[in-house]
Amino acid sequence: MDVIQAIKERRSINFFETGKELADDKIGELLEIANLSPSSFNLQPWRVVVVKSAERKKVLRQCAFNQPKVEEASAVLIMIADPDAVEANVERMLDSWQKLGYMKAEMRETYKGMTQNLYGTVDSLKRKFFAIKNTALFAMNIMIAAKGIGLETHPMDGFDEGCIKKEFNIPADKIIPMLIAVGHLKTGVTLLPRAFRREIKEFVKFESY
Repeated sequence: MDVIQAIKERRSINFFETGKELADDKIGELLEIANLSPSSFNLQPWRVVVVKSAERKKVLRQCAFNQPKVEEASAVLIMIADPDAVEANVERMLDSWQKLGYMKAEMRETYKGMTQNLYGTVDSLKRKFFAIKNTALFAMNIMIAAKGIGLETHPMDGFDEGCIKKEFNIPADKIIPMLIAVGHLKTGVTLLPRAFRREIKEFVKFESY
């Protein structure tokens, strides 16, 4: 599907076809495409837990305020923002930049220092914002890519983060910005027209606020 068409046709689906399996290689294809998402300094501060089994989706549903689509969707992606990604990925990122010619070797320490200045210490609010913002870019790529390969999605922020961390063994220092339900629209369901969208003139200014 053309990317513009995918953006225009993507909707947040509340009613998924139940019992429809999503193969691991299809999920892999989706995440490989989405992984091309941009990120600050290419540090890619995201992780994903894929929840597919009926048993685990049932557990996740209880953490998500009993929303039916958690169980009905073929899979639910727990999106995880990782503040540790700077330290975990910076050396590999710099290796790649140096090898590909994006920077000279003598600039390595300068760029490394820039990441610390830009994103703060690992426990700082600045670092948390860094991880969440970039994970949100990745999440949007997932939803557009899903539409492009014939899948439907619904981003969810109605959940108990502590419950999910406990039940799915997610470390306390990670952040869960959202869940993404993935699957197929339930047979026989007709979507209502797209709801209210502000006109561009309401929120766009040129040159100054």
